[in-house]
Amino acid sequence: MNRLRLIAPADSAVLAELQVRNRTYLSPWEPTRSEEFFTGAGQRADIDAALERHDRGDAAPFVILDGDGAVVGRLTLSGIVRGPFQSCAMGYWVAQEHTGRGLATDAVATALTYAFTSLGLHRVQAETLLGNKPSQRVLQRNGFQQFGLAPRYLKIAGTWQDHLMFQRLTDEAEFRPDSGRLTTHPSARRRL
Repeated sequence: MNRLRLIAPADSAVLAELQVRNRTYLSPWEPTRSEEFFTGAGQRADIDAALERHDRGDAAPFVILDGDGAVVGRLTLSGIVRGPFQSCAMGYWVAQEHTGRGLATDAVATALTYAFTSLGLHRVQAETLLGNKPSQRVLQRNGFQQFGLAPRYLKIAGTWQDHLMFQRLTDEAEFRPDSGRLTTHPSARRRL
């Protein structure tokens, strides 16, 4: 099942709608956002910035799709570093009404396939707030191992908060490169 595709400017309206509808649900897990962020224009600016990072090779910004191909969240591989590090960080969210269906788990599996095969990375890192058990389970289902605790790591919901650190390496035996597939939006201006 295709769970990810490269984000496109045409996604701004649906992402704004999802952000507004899920504002209370997502707020404990995200940085404090400006009011502009919750508008179509704000989402378009965020998408454009993400696609610029993609063009530079610094990020891979995706939307998460449900079984019908509707956008239900986002996943980004960010901070892509080459050279001897060959690593990136992963962040994701799924709209509240679509949680508990395996969409995040499948999206993370697809992103790992992309990171390890298409990008040739060695390591993908992800962080969660200490109490974010659902996200920790998604990572663990995808073979991530907890490797540390970062005190006051990110400013989330207006407060510097501790995060658990997880990583997944490409050479771990349980990685299966056929676990996910990516699609492209018809209006995508960039290729994966």
